[in-house]
Amino acid sequence: MQGGHQHDSEKHHGHTHGAVDPSIISTSRGIWAVKWSFIALMITALLQIFIVYISGSVALLADTIHNFGDAATAIPLWIAFSLARRKPNRQFTYGYGRVEDLAGILIVVLILFSALVAGYQSIIRLIHPQEVMFLQYVAIAALIGFLGNEAVAQFRIKTGKDIGSAALIADGYHARVDGFTSLAVLLGAIGVWMGYPLADPVIGLLITIAILKIVWDSGKIVFSRLLDGVDPEVIDEVRHAVSHVEGVEDVSDTRVRWIGHRLHAEINIAVDPALSVGEGHRIADDARKELLKHLKYLSGTTIHVDPSNESGEKYHSRPSQE
Repeated sequence: MQGGHQHDSEKHHGHTHGAVDPSIISTSRGIWAVKWSFIALMITALLQIFIVYISGSVALLADTIHNFGDAATAIPLWIAFSLARRKPNRQFTYGYGRVEDLAGILIVVLILFSALVAGYQSIIRLIHPQEVMFLQYVAIAALIGFLGNEAVAQFRIKTGKDIGSAALIADGYHARVDGFTSLAVLLGAIGVWMGYPLADPVIGLLITIAILKIVWDSGKIVFSRLLDGVDPEVIDEVRHAVSHVEGVEDVSDTRVRWIGHRLHAEINIAVDPALSVGEGHRIADDARKELLKHLKYLSGTTIHVDPSNESGEKYHSRPSQE
């Protein structure tokens, strides 16, 4: 295959006939996760809001606002996972996976908004103190908040890791920190009971700071994905898997990006220039199968085959204009 090049993708070959596309399975699991976590957090927040009304606890109010906001983050994720089911077309040739990344941005904005509201209410209560009533109910509501959020956190994180969704994982850790902020509300109630009435708004401010930390951490993950950032270990795993395929003499270029919760890889491999096109195709197909075995989040692959004496992007780049 002197001077020949080849592209290979499982989307364009009949190697998975009769099997269910893993992206469809993972997307369905994502929808299932956000649906039930939304229901659980809405129940938690509705139980808390009644106690906020009768007690006047601003710390519990801050926590409840955040729980409502956390429940609301399931909506853009639900929409994103639903759109991800659509097949690629002539306009969106990579499909609609990027909508999940956009949903991640919206989630970060919603979390930030909940922090601003909670912080504002806490500052107002510091300036204008108000007695907190029914402390025992505030304590019960705080425990409900912790248990509800921790259950949702474990559910989201596990599902997010299983399907490779950064947005769902970030939302899971968000719920986990919410659970700890609910315990902080319990500390505030104990402080008021011990004769320190400002403990309630002070705890509200501490919750606000915790929420802002979530905004920062989640924002880094989401924007990294938007800028096509990947863990360098993923690149190493791709190169390692392909380089051990029989017939591959070199892996010259590797590019990997997340599109939603699925990985797409573009790889240049070098083979013996004396091989036929058919033999080169077989090596590329073996490499694709090896990648699918090692990277469970992988969806699309493009493998470019070069003769080993003309491998690498330097042979395919546009000639310089002199």
